[in-house]
Amino acid sequence: MGLRAFIELLQKNGELTKITTSVSTEYELAGIINALNENPVYFDNVKESAVPVVAGLVSSKELICRALGTTKEQLLPKLSLAIDKPVKPELVKDAVCQEVVYTGDAVDLTKLPIMSYTAKDGGKYIASAVSIVKDPQTGHQNMCFHRLMLKDKNHFVARIVENRGTDNILKKTGGELDIAICVGNSTAVLLAAATSLPTGVDELGMANALEKTAVVKCKTVDIEVPVDTEIVFEGKITNEKATEGPFLDLTGVVDRVRQQPVIEINCVTQRKNPIYQTILAGKNEHKFLMGMPKEPTIYNEVNKVCQCKDIYITPGGCSWLHAVVQINKTHVDDGRKAIFAAFEGHKSLKHVVVVDEDINIYNPHDVEWAISTRFQADKNLVVLSNQSGSSLDPSGDLSEGKKATTAKAGVDATIPLITTGKGFKKEDYVKVDLNKYLM
Repeated sequence: MGLRAFIELLQKNGELTKITTSVSTEYELAGIINALNENPVYFDNVKESAVPVVAGLVSSKELICRALGTTKEQLLPKLSLAIDKPVKPELVKDAVCQEVVYTGDAVDLTKLPIMSYTAKDGGKYIASAVSIVKDPQTGHQNMCFHRLMLKDKNHFVARIVENRGTDNILKKTGGELDIAICVGNSTAVLLAAATSLPTGVDELGMANALEKTAVVKCKTVDIEVPVDTEIVFEGKITNEKATEGPFLDLTGVVDRVRQQPVIEINCVTQRKNPIYQTILAGKNEHKFLMGMPKEPTIYNEVNKVCQCKDIYITPGGCSWLHAVVQINKTHVDDGRKAIFAAFEGHKSLKHVVVVDEDINIYNPHDVEWAISTRFQADKNLVVLSNQSGSSLDPSGDLSEGKKATTAKAGVDATIPLITTGKGFKKEDYVKVDLNKYLM
């Protein structure tokens, strides 16, 4: 469901905390969201802006499932199907995201509740923005996340990761490119933007497959955006570079300072009374949006080599670097095959553990038990040196001007098909109804 419909549902169920006390964008908003453990919260009295702020809407898998109208058990197949079979969105002429239009001198980004998160931030940031660009050679759109540091009334400095979608298109155009930036989106749009789809596949097609997501053409750039987005910035990525950072990264550590492209905003369209959606960098919402869309891509790859039952990209692994893969093992080498398939399904994955169906992959103690009782390092460990890695991993080789590299490891913690008579499964106690005894 859309952002507003989900907010209304949470409010109706008493699950949305409303804060009416005046709150500042300078660290205070972030501090309160963090203190609430990122549970859904709505601020309608922000000191620096007339625009209210909402946070915490994608802070758990349960919330994400409810927003998509599905269950935890069906989420992975639903995401997998949307990735495999995106549906072209309907293009409409009128949309609520264009009820109000600002151009020229009327554009003033400082009127929005753009936040300072920590004392180490290089400036005020938007961490929840979905950016959309179009390849001028192919006409295909690419949607993804770029963190945006506010520069002045009509400029951002964007962190654009090298050799990814936007950067690759920029290289084709000589460094300038039209862009649309959307703030305040449905869960379907957020998850689609966080998913790496093959070149030429529009992520909005994935969003539309998850739930109906119509689009509208922007006012000043040839880009299509979701009709029910709260706020849209229209502009261009320029050849100008400026200092970007420092800022908290997915791993919870401060990312380094870089020279990054400046984005000039020439037009802002929005709803009449927009809601500004924010997320906390390095916390649960950031992690779920980054990591969860990689679960179906791993799932699809593992299913090519054996029967995959479930995938969990773990919070302890920054929801990016570690995964647990659950399989139905029917061949001796299924565990090893699953390891290589997992690395293929998520190129930034650093460590993976493969377990059997009886292991609860969402319980780290259960996974550790499987490693301790079913794994032999000299037989079941896969180590890969000098692999393409993630720029988010501070222990990898992050030399300037080249792609990050790292070592990778896979742990096959599945039961051997040919055993020596030793037990590999836990024996449980008889189930009793305590109500019969605690009178």
